[in-house]
Amino acid sequence: MRKAYLGLEDGSIFEGETFFNKEFERYGEVVFNTSMTGYQEVLTDPSYKGQIVVMTYPLIGNYGVNSEDLESSKVQVEGFVIRELSKISSNWRAEKNLKDFLVENNVFTLTEVDTRAITRKIRIYGAMKGLLTNRKYSKKELIKKVRELPSISEQDLVKYVTTNKIYFYNGRTGNPLIVVLDFGVKFNILKELKKRDFDIVVFPARTDYELILSYKPAGVVLSNGPGDPAIVCYGIETTKKLLNKVPILGICLGHQILGLALGGKTYKLKFGHRGGNHPVKDLKTGKVMITTQNHGFAIDFESFKDEKIELTHINLNDNTVEGIGHKEIPFISVQFHPESCPGPHDTTYLFDEFRKLVISRM
Repeated sequence: MRKAYLGLEDGSIFEGETFFNKEFERYGEVVFNTSMTGYQEVLTDPSYKGQIVVMTYPLIGNYGVNSEDLESSKVQVEGFVIRELSKISSNWRAEKNLKDFLVENNVFTLTEVDTRAITRKIRIYGAMKGLLTNRKYSKKELIKKVRELPSISEQDLVKYVTTNKIYFYNGRTGNPLIVVLDFGVKFNILKELKKRDFDIVVFPARTDYELILSYKPAGVVLSNGPGDPAIVCYGIETTKKLLNKVPILGICLGHQILGLALGGKTYKLKFGHRGGNHPVKDLKTGKVMITTQNHGFAIDFESFKDEKIELTHINLNDNTVEGIGHKEIPFISVQFHPESCPGPHDTTYLFDEFRKLVISRM
């Protein structure tokens, strides 16, 4: 083991250990995730591009990793910070241990560090820029490097995670065709669409709306993804032109992009929502659901000028917007992750609702 450090822009430095002998340095926005399980999904979720993730649960890795629970084709986090890496991987689905997975994928990891103190600092002062390294810097040098780093709102992170080419996820079977505009789509969103008997074609984030419509889709999904939605101006412009042309399902970043396309505004949350235990209320049914979330921005519902836009879901922890609808334009738009991987499955029904919406418009 070798000493390693996490430096934050407020001047804090946390010392821990790493199992990487080679020198490394990674920077990003430091955020925390409160999930007790699902570390493999967290590591591979494209929405974490540009971020160093701190896991609040103290023991990580105890059930190993497998090839089925990946959310993308590679690890997406910039760095991984945990209290203790389990030496035991006990699960019938495990194919290897977490340490081997982290080493194979060059996931620079800080262990034996006080994750509770880091999380408390972020909760009090907000998410901040950080540098993860095992190089020897003076405190002054390390903090200077951190403060010179670009903020997450200055970067278009979608370009690093979107597909480079159009592809069919499950071939052509004659079922209704759904276009997925890929801002960083998770594999389990595609799997849930496939379960609803859709043909699925995935497009790069910068695809022109005319090309999308030339495929004559029965619906469009605006996927999850990383970063500040206001930076993704090309996605906003495409979405504006798709409104009222086909039914739309917006998820997470896609939900925010849809809100911006409707004339609303977004804002940065203090420390975001990342975990598998966020209570959300469906305002139409009154039902409260436990949801999986991963985002640092939210829609300002009061910024909408169109009175036909409806608030459909709210977060019961802080009353932020979790879903919007419209009295005339066909779409479903939610901030949480209805594919629920990892996490509770309370909201997978939204894919059924989207199918009903699509079929009703064919």
